Amino acid sequence: MAYLLLIMEPRDQRRQRSPEEAQAAYAQMVAFGEGLKARGLLRASESLRPDSDGVRVQVRGGKPLLRDGPFTEAKEMVGGFFLLDCQTKEQAIAIAGECPAAQWATVEVRELAPCHAG
Repeated sequence: MAYLLLIMEPRDQRRQRSPEEAQAAYAQMVAFGEGLKARGLLRASESLRPDSDGVRVQVRGGKPLLRDGPFTEAKEMVGGFFLLDCQTKEQAIAIAGECPAAQWATVEVRELAPCHAG
């Protein structure tokens, strides 16, 4: 089964790190991803730019509405993700606990499924 680990980090956390701290955190995450790949669990992973660079799109009445980030109503932002192939939800949760980001952010575990599934 496919599971997505969403890295939910505080919005201003990246700005608070020194360049050395940022590079060390990134290196930990890269090593984590390489370990998952070696175990045959990783489908994909990416880091995302801060939400200040994002745009939210809605279509209402046939017209697109765009809202540029940062999104002040959000206390957290999605900082990146790991897409995994796991045997069980428990395995995905255990892997989330191994993720270095769990020490400075929240790792949300979500199973992939059709949006109409109950």
